[in-house]
Formats: sequence, structure tokens, C-alpha cells
Amino acid sequence: MAVIHVTDREGSTHTVEAKPGQKVMEIIRDAGLPIEAACGGSCACATCHVYVAPEWIDRLAQQDDMEADMLDLADAVRDASRLSCQIEFSEQLDGLTVELAPE
Repeated sequence: MAVIHVTDREGSTHTVEAKPGQKVMEIIRDAGLPIEAACGGSCACATCHVYVAPEWIDRLAQQDDMEADMLDLADAVRDASRLSCQIEFSEQLDGLTVELAPE
């Protein structure tokens, strides 16, 4: 079973099952964690903003211009900021660690 580790806004870490082909946003949402994902994954908002643990950044596909533009509109952006709707989970990401950004 593949997993991701998600730290919520209260600082609790949750280990949730992840299936290849799903977006990280879907995995977090389906686990019942508090992620808004208002646009449903169409990269039209930044309500699925997460911080990716530093050791995972280079393993992710590069952000495209659309994601970068959405992050420009988000609050509390860091170098490790990504939109979880734009990260497709694969077996190579088993163990991925993210933190939910502030709302």
C-alpha cells in the first residue's frame, strides 16, 4: 500500500493511503482532511495549497505556468509551495510528505 503523510493545520500528521493516478488533492480530500479545493482540481484557485517537504521537491514534476500564476495569488507562499491538484501521485512518490498551507 502506497501512502502520503499530511500534516494538518493543527500540526497533526496523518498517513493516508494513496493510489497511483490520483491527484494529491483528491487523496487528501478523500481521507476527510480539511482541504477546500474549491475549483475541484482545475487549477483555477489556490485552496489546495500545500507545502512539500524539502526532500520531495526535486522528485515532483515542474510547475507549469498556470500553477505558478495561481500560486502568485495565494497567501503564505514558500519555496516549497505547490497546488496539490497539480501533483499526480505515482509509486515513485510513495511516502510523500506535505503540509496544508493556512487557509
